[in-house]
Amino acid sequence: MSRSPSFSVKSELSPKLDPESLQQWVVAFCIIRFDLEQGQLIEECYPPGCLTQDEELEVAFSSFPDSVSQHQNRSSIHDCIFFFRFRRRGSSQIDASSTEMTEIDKKLIPKSPDVRVLRRSKSNNDSNDSRYMYGYVFNRQRHDERLKRGGEQKSVVILSHSPYSSVFRPLLQIMGPLYFDIGRKALEHIAAYVSMWPSPVPGKLMELPIGNAALKVNLPPAHSLPSENGMLFEESASSMAPFLPNNQSVPQGLFHDSDLFGIFRGLLLQLWVLWELLLIGEPMLIIAPTPPQCSEAVAGLVSLVAPLLCSVDFRPYFTIHDPEFAHLNSLQEGGTFPPMILGVTNLFFLKSLRNMPHVISVGSPAPNTNRLPLATRSSTGRISGRPEGFGFQQLSLKKFSPSNLLNAVKLRRDGPLCLMTEHKEAIWSTYSATTKPDTSILNRLIDAGMSPRVEESMSVVNNEILRRHFLELTTNFLAPFGPYFRTRTPSEGSSPFVDPPRLIPFNADEFLGSLSARGPGKFVSKRMRSNWLDLYRRFLEGPNFTPWFQRRRAVAEQEQHRLWRQARMKTDIQQLISKMSELEIVDSFNAIERHILEEIQLDQSGRASTDSGATCQKLKGDLQAVFNVLPKDMQQLLLFNPQRAALLKGAPEHTKLPGRPLIQDGTCDYFVASFCFWSEITSPTSRSIFLPDVPESKYCQMNESSVSQ
Repeated sequence: MSRSPSFSVKSELSPKLDPESLQQWVVAFCIIRFDLEQGQLIEECYPPGCLTQDEELEVAFSSFPDSVSQHQNRSSIHDCIFFFRFRRRGSSQIDASSTEMTEIDKKLIPKSPDVRVLRRSKSNNDSNDSRYMYGYVFNRQRHDERLKRGGEQKSVVILSHSPYSSVFRPLLQIMGPLYFDIGRKALEHIAAYVSMWPSPVPGKLMELPIGNAALKVNLPPAHSLPSENGMLFEESASSMAPFLPNNQSVPQGLFHDSDLFGIFRGLLLQLWVLWELLLIGEPMLIIAPTPPQCSEAVAGLVSLVAPLLCSVDFRPYFTIHDPEFAHLNSLQEGGTFPPMILGVTNLFFLKSLRNMPHVISVGSPAPNTNRLPLATRSSTGRISGRPEGFGFQQLSLKKFSPSNLLNAVKLRRDGPLCLMTEHKEAIWSTYSATTKPDTSILNRLIDAGMSPRVEESMSVVNNEILRRHFLELTTNFLAPFGPYFRTRTPSEGSSPFVDPPRLIPFNADEFLGSLSARGPGKFVSKRMRSNWLDLYRRFLEGPNFTPWFQRRRAVAEQEQHRLWRQARMKTDIQQLISKMSELEIVDSFNAIERHILEEIQLDQSGRASTDSGATCQKLKGDLQAVFNVLPKDMQQLLLFNPQRAALLKGAPEHTKLPGRPLIQDGTCDYFVASFCFWSEITSPTSRSIFLPDVPESKYCQMNESSVSQ
């Protein structure tokens, strides 16, 4: 974790801080010191005034390892990096109740006129709308017998609204040691460099300069980022399941850089159980010896369900000082825990949250600790520290050996409280998984043995194998929902100016009935047991389905709107109207006018797309072309509306026809003109085209007024 040798700080070359640009990436940089008399204290917060007093307390308590879990060796300096996540005060609590899905179509997010309107807000008030904040910690513990308690510890913390671990972890590796070299100046220099970074572009490879160095990082895609904090990013239909990505190097979910294999190497056979538990939103307690291990385990779990939007509240490092601990601790036996993943190191949680339905123990204590080294087999049968392969044959033979069976029975009998005396990698859960472990994946995994350097490179390979498999598994699991996101384009010869058809409405019972009849697909059915339909039913009732489904529907609607808008731009209006009847031509005139007004409204509100001007000009030309083929008397009646006349003439001025009074009220003259023309037309179809949708009493009142004039 040493600072990059190519990085240096030269005050005369350091850029100036741009606070607004800094907020796109970072809320604040904090320095927190552990005081023997006062506890955790924030020494520095840069820029100042970014946090409330309650938030400062939350950050301070989450930035140090729990005293109960400190078992590192007695070396002079010990550095570690981990991260935490906490709910900002004033944010609503999690609603753990299930949602009735038969009416989900009525609750969808209103469609936006254009997918490219979904861009990140640059308002300075964005931070006030965020429900969660992430803290990335560089913690240094220095052993010195001359000091009280034999040492001291400090933490350098980066606070952000974004789960960009691929950015802030390497940034901490530069910033942490730099702070301990030059002090506060490190915060100012790093903040100034970060404020020069371009705006984050989700799903893209970005090069972020920092002094003489540069961070090359992949950001998580837009469809995996929560939209709850007012930061809306551009999304496209290509990110929607059930499509597998063409480019495997592009991340498909959060925490794609987590060491999935390294942290769960003792529980490889249980990964499919954990995938299901997270998929259906079951509460889980992850316990590990150190904060880096528990935060890595939580991040790895969240990454398992990509490309699904994870809506479970996850806490990579949770402490007893979190305000929500009191609520969780008060739950009586039989009470329902909210859908949460809690990463903890304090063994006190094993007693206080003893009713948690699923407990997972991961990681291993550091050497030379006062804990006994792990010499017994874990629940998977793997002997810790022994160099061996991870072939399925080896794993399966150990799993069903008599000695391991006795160990498994003992683990189940003792329960998680056995971790109070000795740490073991194990899972305590009564959940019966539907998905079977994939033996071909297990056979491909490689264990490099005891060499840390080789093992690190092998972990990269193993992580790719595991992440690719679970990406494929999740994508195929979500594939049956594909028809509900399917967009349609105008058929050849039809008018693209009419409104696009609605997406297929969703009904949970009908979906499950149809799925039961046709099956989930070859990929899923091959890897799941006969009760696979129960997994879909629990997924529909869980916390992940509704947010994911609504967001996918919104993106699909936007994509369909974009396709129809694109079709209008390519339409040859002369060829189209040559095949239309007079009523269809009039209908097209009204539709084109409506689309023009929508584009103008978007432009006035500042939400117009880059090609809005060209679209307006094309639509105005189409409106003029349709207008030219209408009968002369109809043209005169249409021009009574000054707004319409301005669109046709290309100037924002009222048009006065010979022998007609100029009516300044655009709404009123529209009704008068419509009524006059309606009185000359006997066709009910024509009446429905020209007669506005207003109450009859209001229409008659306006008619009498126009006659008296």
